[in-house]
Amino acid sequence: MNTEPFITIALPKGKLFNLSTELFAKIGWTAEGLSEKSRKLVITNEEQRLKFIITKTADVPTYVEYGAADIGIIGKDVIAESGKDIYELLDLGFGKCHLMMAVPKDRKRPTLQDYAHTRVATKFPHIAEQFFTSQGMQMEYIKLNGSIELGPIIGLSESIVDIVETGTTLKENNLEEIVSIMDATARLIVNPVSFKLKFERVNSMVTDLKKILATD
Repeated sequence: MNTEPFITIALPKGKLFNLSTELFAKIGWTAEGLSEKSRKLVITNEEQRLKFIITKTADVPTYVEYGAADIGIIGKDVIAESGKDIYELLDLGFGKCHLMMAVPKDRKRPTLQDYAHTRVATKFPHIAEQFFTSQGMQMEYIKLNGSIELGPIIGLSESIVDIVETGTTLKENNLEEIVSIMDATARLIVNPVSFKLKFERVNSMVTDLKKILATD
């Protein structure tokens, strides 16, 4: 009977889920019934001593920081916003997007500084504040969790800071990107204590993943 400790992996629901499970499958890390549609939130592979947690995107760094999960896959944007105490082990290269500021096309101002002391709607208030502070700008931040584009449309804010992949949603809502804040891809993160206590398995996994990423 295998008595080695379990490795627990936090996987985010949404666009990164299938890409993450496909990547793990390439190194043989799988579990029966591992699907985003699973009613089970924890899916276990007893033989390989693996547990997969399926969770909301924003919660992955929290599970990893507190050791409820040893490792996780999450976007760099979420890591930067969360400020959690985790180690970032690998840039996985998929889930490419960027964080930017956008405004209504018909209310565009001549320079970025012309938006100082206005309201910005965002899911990323910490990143936004760091960026605007670096530009010498004071702003009012309104935290929203969905449909950020609504902010300027209904007069809640003058601008938004949000993630963009294709820019289609911006166009559909007559918004225009005026400055790029940061690029983001999916990252492999690990709990600092797990990294020490389960180093051999985690390091072996990282080595295997690097090989796969190098050939993809």
